[in-house]
Amino acid sequence: MARQLLLVSSSRCHPHGYLDHCEAELRSLFAGVREVVFVPHARPAGQSHDQYTATARTRFQRLGIDLRGLHEFPDPRRAVAAAEGMFIGGGNTFVLLRDLYALEVIDEIRHRIEAGMPYMGTSAGSNVAGMSIGTSNDMPIVQPASFAALAVVPYNLNPHFPAAAPDPTHRGETREDRIGEFHAFNSQPVVALHEDGMLSVNQSTTTLIGHRAALVFRRGQDVQTIKPGPVLDDDLQIS
Repeated sequence: MARQLLLVSSSRCHPHGYLDHCEAELRSLFAGVREVVFVPHARPAGQSHDQYTATARTRFQRLGIDLRGLHEFPDPRRAVAAAEGMFIGGGNTFVLLRDLYALEVIDEIRHRIEAGMPYMGTSAGSNVAGMSIGTSNDMPIVQPASFAALAVVPYNLNPHFPAAAPDPTHRGETREDRIGEFHAFNSQPVVALHEDGMLSVNQSTTTLIGHRAALVFRRGQDVQTIKPGPVLDDDLQIS
């Protein structure tokens, strides 16, 4: 596959502004792209699609790139088919995937990514690039047609992974426990990214970018730590 992906854990990292910490990678991914199609559908409340798109548009205009919201096109499938590049923003992953199925654009987005369309996701937008959304941190406030996602990478994502150990007085489940529960029923690896972490995928080459290591969880195996830099294909495949 001629994939060009940037899967970002968070759109905002202290002390930076919106997408500032990944600007260099964003510029590289969308080099030569005149207009990006933005998918604002992960926002369930408090911000309209128009408002969310305006935020993203302002940021991309600083890079000299035009941006239009998917909801602004009369035919979403045609918009995806003609898109030079795509950015799916964060919010609630269940709301996002529900809308992608309702708009009937899942297969077309996957096809375009596999054909080489540059794709960027942040948080929920990164979650839907994986095999399923079963390792999202979001509450399932709506029911998508399926939990199956774009599957343009052979693993699941878990963004916003805590960088610090939990309070020693905490006796409830940890993020590690939750991922272990996922692996009781699912076989794909789970790549956990800290707030500043991102995966750059260029065809068959994957690179971890950020200041901290990522964690790879596999069913029945010890947790693997991956340092920033090139990532071996075997580290991210189902064993």
